Amino acid sequence: MHFSRAIVRPPAANFADGITSSDLGAPDLALALQQHEAYCQALEFLGLTLERLPPDPKFPDSTFVEDTAIVTSKGAILTRPGAPSRAGEVASMEPVLGRWFSELGRITSPGTVDGGDVCEAGDHFFIGVSHRTNEEVAAQLAEWLRKRGFGSSLIDIRNMPGMLHHKTGVSWLGGRRLLAWRGVAGHEAFRGWEVVEVPQSEEYAANCIRVNDTVLIAKGFPQIARRLRELGYDLLAIDMSEYRKMDGGLSCLSVRW
Repeated sequence: MHFSRAIVRPPAANFADGITSSDLGAPDLALALQQHEAYCQALEFLGLTLERLPPDPKFPDSTFVEDTAIVTSKGAILTRPGAPSRAGEVASMEPVLGRWFSELGRITSPGTVDGGDVCEAGDHFFIGVSHRTNEEVAAQLAEWLRKRGFGSSLIDIRNMPGMLHHKTGVSWLGGRRLLAWRGVAGHEAFRGWEVVEVPQSEEYAANCIRVNDTVLIAKGFPQIARRLRELGYDLLAIDMSEYRKMDGGLSCLSVRW
């Protein structure tokens, strides 16, 4: 999928009040804002037009816009976040996406899903069942995708320590190639796919984004950067230190299409 647009939102002043399981300390807001701007500039450098939303202090996690919607080449669907404190974030995303998509799908109760649990890989989507995304949503989302010509697979990550979302540990690199944590790389859903395993000490780098002909990776992970370059990818490294403290990664910071 060739990306031409993205929606982003910088962190609000109360960013540190968001949900996290990290023990890396509180984020530095000024640095987080600098890193967010560098991220936005990278997307623009790669040819994307950005819709920059204002900070939303009502929702400390709202900079992680990816969780509010799933956008494909054939339509978009609004999610229903699994954390109750994030439910209101979707309402502000609806009118923004509505400018480009005349019909928006919706996940309905009792289904819950965070966009971070849905990994697009061309015409196939891997849906992670997590503590944020339940099995009920799988049927809803799989049917919505099927009607648009996409296939889907379900992967239960609830017993995989450290994997908040499916895309915490799995990213699509293009074609039939994935980047994944060792603990999930051998999952039967990936049969027929080439899986590049992330070194055990560099798990955070598993969350990357292929934006057209470039792969955005988190800065500071030399082993996986070297491996991806050996495979022929052009890389752009972004410092994500403050977002890592809040369980966030590169994909979390934008809704792309």
